[in-house]
Amino acid sequence: MARINLLPWREWERERRQQEFLVNLVLVLAVAGSAVFAWGWTLDNSITHQGARNNKLNTAIVDLDRQIAEIRNLEKAREDLRSRMQVIQDLQGNRPAIVHVFDELVRTLSSGIHYTEVSMKSSQLTVNGFAESNNRISSLMRNLDGSGWFADPNLKNVKEDPGNPNYGAQASSFDLIFEQTAPNQDEEAE
Repeated sequence: MARINLLPWREWERERRQQEFLVNLVLVLAVAGSAVFAWGWTLDNSITHQGARNNKLNTAIVDLDRQIAEIRNLEKAREDLRSRMQVIQDLQGNRPAIVHVFDELVRTLSSGIHYTEVSMKSSQLTVNGFAESNNRISSLMRNLDGSGWFADPNLKNVKEDPGNPNYGAQASSFDLIFEQTAPNQDEEAE
């Protein structure tokens, strides 16, 4: 028997192509959806991983900042200790010098003079006192200038004090400033 095709073959071909197109469209959409999902999942994992790294770095930065602050505090404490040690060493080194200064103050003191106040700032001594006469003050200044422990006596103020009961009518009060030096420093300078 002969086969005769009564159906329009063009409609079958159109339906077959339409089904093939729909299958291909579904496959492309599935592949595209899978790719988008995989890309999103990879991005989420990368963001999560980077967030974990950032948290670790922030923790390390906080620890380092704390350590830096601790180091600064330790350095400050070390500098404080060094300055204290330097002060103590200076005091220990100046201990004999202060004894010599007081001894030399007594040796250079002329008769007819007494000190009411002696003060020292760094190496500068200030002396306030009373004298029997201005000649006694001049003698004191010559003695200070001739001393190996003192230099540059400078008379700041002299006032007559005739009412002084200890020294009489020619009495004077005075303010004198001079420098304290060590005799070995003068020899080294020469």
